[in-house]
Parts: sequence; structure tokens; C-alpha cells
Amino acid sequence: MDITRLRLLLEFAERGSLTAVARETHQTVSGVSQQLRRLEEEAGLPLTEKVGRGLALTDAGRALAATARELSVAIARADAEWDAFRNTPTGTVSLATFPTGGQMFLPELLRRVDDVEGLALVCSDRDPPSDGFVPLTADFDIVLAHAMQLPKSNAETIVVPVMVEPLVIALPSTHRLADRDYLVPKDLVGERWFGNPWGYPFEAWLDQNLGAPESPMNVIQRFADTHIIEALVAAGLGIAGLPQYTAASSYPDRIVLKRLQGAESTRSIFIYMRRDRAERLAVRNVVGLIRDVARTIRES
Repeated sequence: MDITRLRLLLEFAERGSLTAVARETHQTVSGVSQQLRRLEEEAGLPLTEKVGRGLALTDAGRALAATARELSVAIARADAEWDAFRNTPTGTVSLATFPTGGQMFLPELLRRVDDVEGLALVCSDRDPPSDGFVPLTADFDIVLAHAMQLPKSNAETIVVPVMVEPLVIALPSTHRLADRDYLVPKDLVGERWFGNPWGYPFEAWLDQNLGAPESPMNVIQRFADTHIIEALVAAGLGIAGLPQYTAASSYPDRIVLKRLQGAESTRSIFIYMRRDRAERLAVRNVVGLIRDVARTIRES
């Protein structure tokens, strides 16, 4: 079977539509459809079937897509071994990061990548809810993600731990609790909160520890962008739960950060990668640089 057609089948398995595959591979929809029909002829079994107005993989299609994934990984591993033999971890690596991850990692990471001859890193920011990071692996070599719990690798996706970051309570510097060494949940009853949309990691932490039925949290606004939340806290309009390493960096004299004793929590920062992309030597080098930058952040 033709490896190019097998890769098209794998793209269809991951993206779910001929239009998305055509867009990613810079082909026409009819061209992709024709290639898949030829693969179907080679396989001798139906690989797709109509479902509503679209197409879906048959059992045979899913099985062959899994084989295509294994082949893709094997080819990427062979390329990586050859690159290692030549000692040339060159090429362009694409990376997607959530906003505060980019704020933490990108300045130093890009400096370090610039020091590696022939290696280039193209970055983009994304801010999905927790379950929205894995789909990004179809479009990016490396997806820097965060969640309250570190997920596990599976047959399609590798998870690489990067660091654990404490979560803290951000208060205006003029707040009545600003001089405390730490806070406890009962200190925060009745406060005005700026929260995240549901599905984002911090919201679950705060609701679990502070959202008692008899005194629910008074969340007056919700924002995905922590920079907006910081600006509102700095203005004295409320308080928030934020990640420690980036919180209040723009407002060092107007926001104070406090540990929440009895409800301490952290978020895991990690990398998602498709298994074939993870084999590339250039990708592995960038992953190593990300983990080096994480060590620098923790030690600073």
C-alpha cells in the first residue's frame, strides 16, 4: 500500500472530514477522496462509510489507520536516527502554548533555540479548555498544555511532564487580608471573585474548596485571559485564583499573592505530542530545551 495514501487515511482518522484533510495537505477535497478510494481498492475492504451528510471510518478503516500510525512513527524514528547519526537536529518545529505558558517559557526558549544552528521554532498561542489541547496535536509538533492532573500517554499521544506550578490567591495590595502570611478558606467567604470559564483548570480547584452550598463563591466575571483578571484585581475590584509564576508580574506593587492553607493545589504543565512527531530529532531537542527552561523557572 502507498504510504502517502496511508497518511491521508491517518489524517482523516484524526481530523474527521475530507475538507479538513484537504486543507491540511493542500489538496482538493476531490483529490483526497480519490486517493482514499484507491487505498480502499488496494485494501479490498470498505474503509469509509456515509454517516449523515459526512463520512466516517469503518472498522477496517480504523484498523488500517492504526497501522498507518505505527508506520508513521517507524518512519519518523528512522529519520531521527539518521539525523542523530549526522548530528544535525535541524528543521522547523511548530509549537502551540496556552497564554501563561508562553509568558513563562517563550522568551528564554526562543533565545536557546536561536543558539542551535539550523533549528527553528514557530510558536502560536491557544487557550482551549482542558479537553481542547489534544486535538491541537494534529496541527502542531508540540502542544504545551496544563491541567490540574497530569494525563497519561496513550496509543496516539505522548505526554511529557514539564513542571508543577502552585496556585495562589491574588489580592489587591489594599485588601484587608493583604498582610496575612497565608489564607484559609473561611477568610474568603463573601469575597468578590474573578473566575475562569467552566472547563478551565483553576475554576474546579476554587469551586471544590470554596464553593460550599451555604456560602457559594460570588463570581462576578469570568475570563479565560489571566491578564484581564490581573488588571481587575490590581484595580481593587475583586480577588482571584492564579498560577504563581506569572501572576501579578505586571502589577508587582498592586497585587499580593497568598497561599491558601488547607486547600493548596497545583497545576501540571506538560507537553502533548503525536507519536510520529515526537520521534523527530528536532522536536526532541526542543522538548529538552523546554524542560531546561522549566528548571530555570523553578530555581529562580
